[in-house]
Amino acid sequence: MKLKVEGIAHEEVIRIRNGGADANGQAALLQTAGAGANPCRHCLGLIAEGSPMLVLSYRPFDSVQPYAETGPIFLHAKSCERYESDHLPAWFTHFDPAIVRGYDANDWIRYETARVVKGEEIGAVCESLLENPEVAYVHIRSKFNCFQCRVDRA
Repeated sequence: MKLKVEGIAHEEVIRIRNGGADANGQAALLQTAGAGANPCRHCLGLIAEGSPMLVLSYRPFDSVQPYAETGPIFLHAKSCERYESDHLPAWFTHFDPAIVRGYDANDWIRYETARVVKGEEIGAVCESLLENPEVAYVHIRSKFNCFQCRVDRA
C-alpha cells in the first residue's frame, strides 16, 4: 500500500510564524533548539541544535470534539518546505518508541488500532492499520503523545 505522509499545512505554519494564535489562543514561543530530537512538524526534519524554533500548542483536527487532542509541537522558526512523500522520513526509524493509531472519518480514535511500536516498524504498522476500511487516517505520535504527523492512503 502506498502512503501519503505530509507535514502540517503550509498556510497554518505561515499563520503561526506571523504571530497567529496556537490551539490555546497564544502566540508561539521562540526558543533555541537544544540537543536531542526537536522535530519540525512542517518539514518533518530535525531542528539543529542552536537553531531558532517555535514551541506551540497544536490540535491536528479541524474541530473541537472529545478526541481532538492538543499538545506541544516544534516548528522551524524560519522557512522550510512542507514534507510531502509516499514514505516516512528516514529518521523515524530511530523514533523509539512511537505511538501509532487510527482515526475514523469522524476524527474519533479507533481504540483497537492503538500501537506502541519501534521506529523501524512505524511504516508497516501504518500500512496495516490503513488496510481497515473503517480507518480514515493514522497519527504518529511521540512516546510523550506529541503529534508528529498524519498518514493517509495515497
